[in-house]
Amino acid sequence: QVQLVESGGGLVQPGGSLRLSCAASGFIFGVYAMAWHRQAPGKERELVATITTEGSPNYADSVKGRFTISRDNSKNTVDLQMNSLKPEDTAVYYCRRIARRDYWGQGTQVTVSS
Repeated sequence: QVQLVESGGGLVQPGGSLRLSCAASGFIFGVYAMAWHRQAPGKERELVATITTEGSPNYADSVKGRFTISRDNSKNTVDLQMNSLKPEDTAVYYCRRIARRDYWGQGTQVTVSS
């Protein structure tokens, strides 16, 4: 079955960095575009970044220059490197398979606080 498992979240200070990872299984990973989303308390779920099957990324304006999405099709993983973190980056971060039927991971909490 399709499964997406996010990891790497935690508590960091403003200006710090985290690297999130999403491990995918149950489908042919390399033929699907992938995405990272986040949802903060009281806010709508927000698209953070996408990456094509070939590795071409796109980012929300709020994270451009700070976050980097990448994938390894041989390992079935998609990562999100987050640098220069701000308190407003605090959210649950979700991995998503972009497909006719979307699949989501369970999410990993990122808290940026001083």
